[in-house]
Amino acid sequence: MKAFGFLSFGHYADVPGSSTRTAGDMLTQTIEIAEGADELGVNGAYVRVHHWARQAASPMPLLSAMAARTTRIEVGTGVIDMRYENPYQFAEEAAALDLIADGRVALGVSRGSPETALRGYETFGFVDEEDPERGSVMAREKFDLFLEAIDGARVAPGDPRMVGAGHHLAVEPHSPTLRERIWWGAGSRATAEQTGRKGLNLMSSTLLTEATGQPFHELQREQIDLFRAAYKEAGHTGSPRVSVSRSVFPLVSDRDRAYFGLRSEESVDQVGVIDGFRSTFGKTYAAEPDVLIQQLVADEAVMSADTLMLTIPNQLGPEYNLHVLEAFAKYVAPALGWKPNTEGPVQGYPL
Repeated sequence: MKAFGFLSFGHYADVPGSSTRTAGDMLTQTIEIAEGADELGVNGAYVRVHHWARQAASPMPLLSAMAARTTRIEVGTGVIDMRYENPYQFAEEAAALDLIADGRVALGVSRGSPETALRGYETFGFVDEEDPERGSVMAREKFDLFLEAIDGARVAPGDPRMVGAGHHLAVEPHSPTLRERIWWGAGSRATAEQTGRKGLNLMSSTLLTEATGQPFHELQREQIDLFRAAYKEAGHTGSPRVSVSRSVFPLVSDRDRAYFGLRSEESVDQVGVIDGFRSTFGKTYAAEPDVLIQQLVADEAVMSADTLMLTIPNQLGPEYNLHVLEAFAKYVAPALGWKPNTEGPVQGYPL
């Protein structure tokens, strides 16, 4: 591990104890956390994308605001559900964001996670008449069109009266290096290998659609190894990025212990069924800093990835979440190999 950032689900609800009662609260507070994290040297500010729920949903305006109000921190998503996207409009918005952020972008995309709406993407106007159940296929087909567009392909026939006969047009604006900052969110070995073959970055999911009896971190480390092997075998020569996410809480105050102290006694991997697959979910880490260091050094996936995303309890407000990030930066991250954002953009490990 050489970098860490925060990952916010963007929850909001008008309930007792929440500092984030409305969508407006969530958006402005996320920007505030990103600003504070940038000053702390944190490397990344990432948001989840969940439609049809009281959570962060439409990421581009939020990421643009975060990028405009910060100077060094990377801004991104984990992940955008391609089933809901027009690939060419998404290519326009992604390029504009990348230009605003001066390349400080990490756009995670995928098929998306289970949701409360039944095929909610159809309500957005994206219907597969042949097979309504093939959302994963639709997501990958759209993603391929998105990649084609950000690579500068001329995809639209030009009006001969405007541009002359036989001309085709590319999506504008265009950010030439945007593809280097696209990540695929993978929840299985197969998708990790596909991601490597495409030459993309890997955003390993908070769960894996496997349950072999092995600890989550070992399964995830194997997934990362398969990704890197596939990337190299496909002939790609870069240093691809890899991220994993964890809930990690250094217990350095009485308030920390009141909120998360019990987690240190109950922290184990979970096994369940999601989308019909028996799956393994990672555990929460909550302990004194010296114990956390030992636990995270022993987490094979955390130490194999270049970037650790810390899921934050955003409804506890900016002040407390910045305290969590500062405690991790001060007491834990340096022992794991962390380099603050003042040392430049994060690079993947050489293959």
